[in-house]
Amino acid sequence: MDGSALARVFAATAERRRAVADLLEALDESQLAAPSLCAGWDVRTVGAHLAQTAAPGALGEFLRDVVRARGSIHRANDTAARRAGQRPVAETVMLLRRRAESRFSPPMTGPRAPLTDLLVHEGDMRLPLGLGHDPDPGTVRVGLEFVTTGRAVGFAPRGRLRGLRLAATDLDWAWGEGAALTGRGIDLLMGACGRSAVLPRLDGAGLPLLAGRL
Repeated sequence: MDGSALARVFAATAERRRAVADLLEALDESQLAAPSLCAGWDVRTVGAHLAQTAAPGALGEFLRDVVRARGSIHRANDTAARRAGQRPVAETVMLLRRRAESRFSPPMTGPRAPLTDLLVHEGDMRLPLGLGHDPDPGTVRVGLEFVTTGRAVGFAPRGRLRGLRLAATDLDWAWGEGAALTGRGIDLLMGACGRSAVLPRLDGAGLPLLAGRL
């Protein structure tokens, strides 16, 4: 990724963090306590997770949680998110805005991972609340390219998209070979990342294949 492309990724990441802050600030207590698409996490916890992973020392703290969880990355991530979710929402909003420009990039997955995490988790919060999720398609393209061609550890397990050809209806992007799976880019991205809630928004002969894998 060249310098200009990297700058665009960081700019889009900052924009999405501010968008999540605006969303959280606009929700009432019942909405914040509503279940998200992330099993076991309410909307408040998802937002807190996004603020926490943008912290400059996020990696060090996460590694300590992994040690305490005896090597389980999933358990460590869950523990960290629930801990962060105990803080007041106003503090989470403040942290998201303060850390919006953070350029922290996970060592294995790189700078596209935080942006993809934001795109998917924002949908995890919005969809159960009946709110629209319409990020810029150009930004979504970055996430789609990441989960299909990058090292998308923790996003899309190897084999989930095998035998599928994904084609976005709202941007000039397609990937893969096999049974067609079409839809808006953000819905393809969330489906690739395991969110079965978006399946009714997708179409094509590949839909039953993806549904079976989720």
